[in-house]
Parts: sequence; C-alpha cells; structure tokens
Amino acid sequence: MLRIVCLLVLFLLSRPCLPADTLHLYFVGDVMGHGGQVHGALMDGGDSCYDYRPVFLAMKKVLAHADLAVANLEVTLAGPPYTGYPQFSSPDALAVALQDAGFDALVLANNHSLDRGRAGLARTVHVLDSLGIPHTGVFTSPDQRRERYPLLLERNGLRIALLNYTYGTNGIQVQPPQIVNYIDTAQIRADHRVARALRPDLIVTCIHWGVEYERKENPEQRFLARFLAESGSDLIIGSHPHVVQPFEWVTGPKGPVPVIYSLGNVVSNQRDRYTDGGIIFHAEVVKGFGGTRHISVSYEPFWVYRYDVRERFLYRIIPLGLYHQYPHLFRIPGEDKDKLGQFEEDTRQLFPSLPLKYSLDNKKP
Repeated sequence: MLRIVCLLVLFLLSRPCLPADTLHLYFVGDVMGHGGQVHGALMDGGDSCYDYRPVFLAMKKVLAHADLAVANLEVTLAGPPYTGYPQFSSPDALAVALQDAGFDALVLANNHSLDRGRAGLARTVHVLDSLGIPHTGVFTSPDQRRERYPLLLERNGLRIALLNYTYGTNGIQVQPPQIVNYIDTAQIRADHRVARALRPDLIVTCIHWGVEYERKENPEQRFLARFLAESGSDLIIGSHPHVVQPFEWVTGPKGPVPVIYSLGNVVSNQRDRYTDGGIIFHAEVVKGFGGTRHISVSYEPFWVYRYDVRERFLYRIIPLGLYHQYPHLFRIPGEDKDKLGQFEEDTRQLFPSLPLKYSLDNKKP
C-alpha cells in the first residue's frame, strides 16, 4: 500500500501544471456621432450608403488581440433624419462597423440614451438585437431587464457579469415601461446581489459619470468607485468626460479593484486638446486553481485623425503603437503630427504608474 501511495504522489508531482484560464478584456470610451462624422460616413460609402468601417480599420488590428472588447455607444440608432449634437441619431452602419471592428458588447446607459425619446430607445435595442450585438444599460421593459441583466458573457472558460449605469439623460425622462439604468445606490447594490448569485468569475461595472472635459475625477466619482468596489465590482470602467482621467486601485472585499475614471473618446468631431483621442484599457484576468484570480491592467493610447476631402471631413482612429511601429502606413501632415504627439504626451503624464502596453508589439500589421 505504501508503495502505491508513493507512486501516486510521484505521479501527481511529475504532471505538468495545467494552464490557468486567461482572459484579455479591452475597454474603450465614448463612440460619438457628430454631424461631421455622419457626412464623412456617407462619403466613405461613396455617397450612396453610409460606411463607418474605414474609421475603425486600424483599430480592428488591435482589437483582434482581445478576447472581449466593450465600448460605450453614445448615440441612438433611431433612424433618419440622422443628426449629431445635441440629439444624436446615427445610421445603423455605425453599429455594423463596430461589430466588424471587433467590439463584442456595447453599453448604452449614458446621457444620450433618450435623445430620440421612446421610439429611439426601442429602435436602438432592436437594431443591436438584429445584428446579434450584446448590449446592456437600457431596456424596453421590466421583463427584458429581468431576463437580460446583468449581461452575462463567457470567454475562455470565464464568465463576466457586465453592469452599466448613467448619471442622467440630459433632463429627458424615461417613459415606462422602458428602463434606463440610472446611478441609484440601492438599485446598484441589489443588482450586485443578483450578479453574485450567478457566480461569475468577474463583475465589471461600466459607469457614465463625472464632469465633461475635466481631466481629474471629482469626489462623487471617488465615492461611487469605492461604493461599487464594496458592493462587489471587480473592475470599474468610467466614461462621459470626453477626456482621459486618472487610474487608481481601490479596496474591495476580495482585494484591490482597478478603476479607470474616464477612457476619453473613441471617435468624435471634438478637436480641442485632450478630446481628440482616448485609451484602450487592458485588463488581463487569470483564473488559477481553486478559483483564485489575478487581474493586471495596462493602457494603450489612440488618436483620431480628421482630414478634409472635398469639403467633408473623414475620420480615422490611429492606435499609437501601430503608428510608431509602422509610420509609413499613415500620411499625417506636420501640424497633425504635433497634435498626435501632444495627445500622447498628455496621456503618458496622466498615468505615471499604469503600464503602457501596445497590442501590436513585435507583430506585423
């Protein structure tokens, strides 16, 4: 018997370690739809249709390295007439391009969710459902919210519960039975209880908060970040200010929780300093034996190049890692190169302790 036990121990010790489950999550901020972008998408479509895919072409190469990529869709898909600020309605082609670029899920609870009222919310949900794009944050009825919330996503053997809330909807009231997830601490706590009961490996909260164009988070954001961590969020992703805001770790019941206060814009017509780009926030989640989990985070900046063709603007998202490795792929004039460099320097200064990591390091484009 002793000999058998010894042989069993030796067998177990000699077995190679099974690989832990690893998940690469990518988060970006606000996908806007200003009037110039709508006109540019028509020109990219040859003036006969709308095509946003060229906007995201370089970003697509980066997102190919993500297991799960999430963006904040800050427009409605309410149908024509297509309009920009202040009440956005973008062509359905924008959602098609986001899906083609590699975005796996969209969060919808933001201050523009109700820009086209009840019909706009309903059509936005319908379009995304028809395309098979998972989404959360707004719902056409309480039954839909009960069935779909939290949004459960599974990748690489890990289950993610995605939560989403907004501070408001620009004074437009949601009309029952529709629901927009507003920031309500009692409701958020209840939603976390539901999420925990589903036993996900990770609870991610995407939250629309803060003050537009402020590069520093405010006390309310810091309070809510700690509240979310204490309620059970494992990762907290902020949007709304249209500029990048700082990162920090806060304390949760299971350990440190990463908080990025604002990711900036994904694409927009905003050209002022700090608003003409954003970051991809990377979270690598490793699940080991016994359910132990490790989260490491980093960021990757990108800049939006806008240029004039036949009295219309075209927009191209330029991941800076790709730009530095393969500058010959981009024909950017000197003044715009300066703006790109300024955005990169501003962003680096904001994150002295957050690792910078390019998805395309040592890879061909």
